[in-house]
Amino acid sequence: MLFLGLAVLGFDTSSRAAEPTTAPHVPVGTIVQMERVPSQYVAPHNVDVWLPPGYPKQAPYAVLYMFDGQNLFGDHPGSKLHSWQAAATAAKFIAQGKTRPFIIVGLWNAQSLRMSEYFPQKPWESLTAAQRTLLFSRQLGDFQILPVAPYSDALLKFMTQELKPAIDHRFAVDPRQRSTFVMGSSMGALMAWYAFAEYPHTFAGAACLSTHWPGPYLSLGAGVDDPAPDAFVNYIRDHFPTPAHHRIYFDHGTKTLDAWYGPIQKRVDRLLESKGWTGSHYESRVFPGAEHSEISWAARLAIPMTFLLAPKPD
Repeated sequence: MLFLGLAVLGFDTSSRAAEPTTAPHVPVGTIVQMERVPSQYVAPHNVDVWLPPGYPKQAPYAVLYMFDGQNLFGDHPGSKLHSWQAAATAAKFIAQGKTRPFIIVGLWNAQSLRMSEYFPQKPWESLTAAQRTLLFSRQLGDFQILPVAPYSDALLKFMTQELKPAIDHRFAVDPRQRSTFVMGSSMGALMAWYAFAEYPHTFAGAACLSTHWPGPYLSLGAGVDDPAPDAFVNYIRDHFPTPAHHRIYFDHGTKTLDAWYGPIQKRVDRLLESKGWTGSHYESRVFPGAEHSEISWAARLAIPMTFLLAPKPD
């Protein structure tokens, strides 16, 4: 079995999300912090909203929702990881006219509950009881990988029924589906395509970087098959929307965790291409030598950003 440390897998074993004391430093634009946004569906979440230079002069703005919000914008008191440098990249391409004007809504993860929060729930529920028990029992050292049963459907209700209306009301944005997008990496990439599939009338597109197709697992031991990839592929086969008025982006590297993703990503590519996902509606890329890290995602963020937020929507 391949040994991987908790930090490499992106786990945080603290019991709750850290509270921000100061806004993350961004080189351009402004961060508006929404601390502990309440919800009837999930525990309160912190949200960082990035506004581009000149806001609100170019209103109405498109909106890009991003998972793992602690890691998006420069140094942040709630994160020990490198940043995506999302503000600098977004500002550059807005200024160059390579994207529509847009804001970024960074939804913090639940830290110790991240794996349970970001595992697509309906694929999980499609597993047999024995398969769920098998996956539920997995540990890394003393760390329970799935501390509770996946509850991503509740998180998506929070996003679409509570957070999005609050963003639409507070900021100068276009609330329509054609101007609303979602992006994530690793487990957050699973959530990006799941949000897109569950709410196709809310999100016009999704970008999924280094999608962690094995779920929280890499190896269950000799002779034991991981049921998560088949559950994900079967769900995508049966529940993805049609390409009309939608677009989706996938990518992965070839080093560290990303070295595991190619075979499953090819299955997804073939499946979606057979359903008409081609041309400007679909993109799947491989980045040789890229690792599973915020540094790698920052280096190629311009590609999914310009893919989703092209100046003239379809």
